[in-house]
Amino acid sequence: MSTAVPLSAPHGGPAGTDHDREVPEVDLLSPLRLRGITLRNRIGVAPMCQYSATDGYANDWHLVHLGSRAAGGAALIIVEATAVAPEGRISPGDLGLWRDEHLEPLARIARFVEGQGAVPGIQLAHAGRKGSSKVPWQGGGLITQPEQGGWPVVAPSAVPFAASDPPPAALDAAGIERVVEAFKSAAARALRAGFKVIEIHAAHGYLLHEFLSPLSNQRQDEYGGSLDNRMRLVLRIARELRGLMPDELPLFVRLSATDWVEGGWDVEQSVVLARQLKSVGVDLIDVSSGGAVPSARIPVAPNFQVPFARRIHDEADIPTAAVGLITEPHQADEIVTGGDADLVLLAREMLREPYWALKAQQALGQEPNWPQPYGYAVKRRAK
Repeated sequence: MSTAVPLSAPHGGPAGTDHDREVPEVDLLSPLRLRGITLRNRIGVAPMCQYSATDGYANDWHLVHLGSRAAGGAALIIVEATAVAPEGRISPGDLGLWRDEHLEPLARIARFVEGQGAVPGIQLAHAGRKGSSKVPWQGGGLITQPEQGGWPVVAPSAVPFAASDPPPAALDAAGIERVVEAFKSAAARALRAGFKVIEIHAAHGYLLHEFLSPLSNQRQDEYGGSLDNRMRLVLRIARELRGLMPDELPLFVRLSATDWVEGGWDVEQSVVLARQLKSVGVDLIDVSSGGAVPSARIPVAPNFQVPFARRIHDEADIPTAAVGLITEPHQADEIVTGGDADLVLLAREMLREPYWALKAQQALGQEPNWPQPYGYAVKRRAK
C-alpha cells in the first residue's frame, strides 16, 4: 500500500534550529513512501525524450542530463520513454531496452542518480502508430522509407495518426503477445540495471493509449469495443510487470486522462481504469492528457491537468502525480498541500533549471541541501 510518511519534526533541521517552522503534515518537501521506497520530497523529474541515443544505447548526454537533476535535489528521476522493441521507438534517437547490451549504460545512470540521494525510475514505452518519426528538430513526421532509417509501425487498428500518414499494421493476436513479452523483458532488464521505479507509458497517443482510445481502437475482438476490452492490454501488462517486480518496488502508469476530443478517451474512463490498475498492484497514476489525435484542442495553461490528477486521486483512491505547466515552488506546494496530487513531476522547467528542487527548498523556508562539492562554496559565499 502506498502511504505518505508524516513528519515528526519541521523539515529543514532538527527542532531548535533557525529553520524551525510550522508545516502541514504533507507538503512539497515532505517525504513520500511508496511500498519500500521513500522519496526525500515530492518533486520528480518527468520522463523527457532527448532523441540523442544511437541504436537505443544511453550515452554521456543522458548521464549528465539526468544526473544533474538528481544532484539538483529532485527526489525521483524518471528516464525518458524507453522502447521495449526497436519498432516501439518514437524516433531513431530513442533509448531502448530490447537487448541485454542496453542494460549497462542505463545502469550507470541509475547508480549515479541513486548516489545523489534520488530514486532512479524508468518509463517503458511502445510508440505504436506514432513511431518511425524524425526527431523534432528535423521537423518530426513519419520516416516512411527503410533506407532513411524508418520501419513499419503497428497499432490496434489500421488507422493512421494523421490523415496524410500511411496506415499502420493492425496487430494480430501473435503481435499482441510479442508486445506483452517485450514489456516483460524490458522490465526485467530495468530491474537488473538498478531502477527502483518502473512506469508503464499508456499516454500521449502511443501504443497502449491507442488501445484505450475509441479514436484509434476499432478492433472487433477481445481487445476492442467495450471499455473492458480496450483496457485489457494495459491491465494485462501491468499485472505481468507487477508479478515480476519485487514487492518493495513501486509500479507507476502514465495515463492521458482525456483525449480532449468528443467520443475519445476521457476522465470518467480513466477513473475506471485507475481503480482496476490499483487492484492489480499499480501504486501511482502519473496523470497527463492528450496526444491521441492531432486535431485535439488543448486548453494549455498553468495547472490545466491538475484537476484530472485530483479526480483520479479521489475517485480511484490511488496516489497520483500532477504534471503540466507547473513552474513555481509555491504553485507546486499548493498542489500537494491542497490534496490535488501526492507528487509533482516537472519537465520543461527542469530543463531551464536543473537545480529547481534546491531553489524550491529555499523558497519554502528550508536550507537547500546542496551536493557537498557545491555546498561548502555556496554557504561560504553566503557568509
